[in-house]
Amino acid sequence: MKNHFITFEGGEGSGKSTQIKLLNNFLIQKKANVLCTREPGGTPSAEIIRKLVTQGDIDRWSPMTESLLMWAARSELVDKLIKPSLQDGKWVLCDRFYHSTFAYQGVGHNLGLENMKLMKNIVIGDVNPDFIIVLDIDPVKGIERTKNRSSAEDRFEKLDIEFHKLLRGAFLSFAEEEPEQFLVIDAELDVNSISRIICDEVSKRFNL
Repeated sequence: MKNHFITFEGGEGSGKSTQIKLLNNFLIQKKANVLCTREPGGTPSAEIIRKLVTQGDIDRWSPMTESLLMWAARSELVDKLIKPSLQDGKWVLCDRFYHSTFAYQGVGHNLGLENMKLMKNIVIGDVNPDFIIVLDIDPVKGIERTKNRSSAEDRFEKLDIEFHKLLRGAFLSFAEEEPEQFLVIDAELDVNSISRIICDEVSKRFNL
């Protein structure tokens, strides 16, 4: 079975972590060797950066500094985990990847998509997911879901709702531009329905 790199994108509270676990279980049933990871984070060094960017006041970092921290964490993850895992024949499932930086920093913080694409080429080059799943949710409902979490990683959730509306628009725009690479799913469907859609699509795309 050929391995593949799949990323999950979407706004806060869209249920990415849950769906990654369910897809992981499905792929294991298909006898795949799977690695699940997340951004920012995934390696010891990148997890240190994760704490810096996901905790604290919303104005802790300037948008550009925040972006550079994200790219630094991504560089660590790609070089130390994603590339070696793919080379070892593992499927890689990642909770967020560079499309999140395109959305959060490029669009939400107005640093510009072209600038973020330039950084992508400099930092990770031609490392791209084979398939991107966007879990789409009304930002108001997504943020409401996050209130049930007991986590200090709430820095982005504290940004105003207009920021989160920009994120939603950005993810949908990315999917519209590259429909062959993206699958957009209504994240307000029940968990099992979403999982069935994802597993069916992965099976079809990758001939499982």
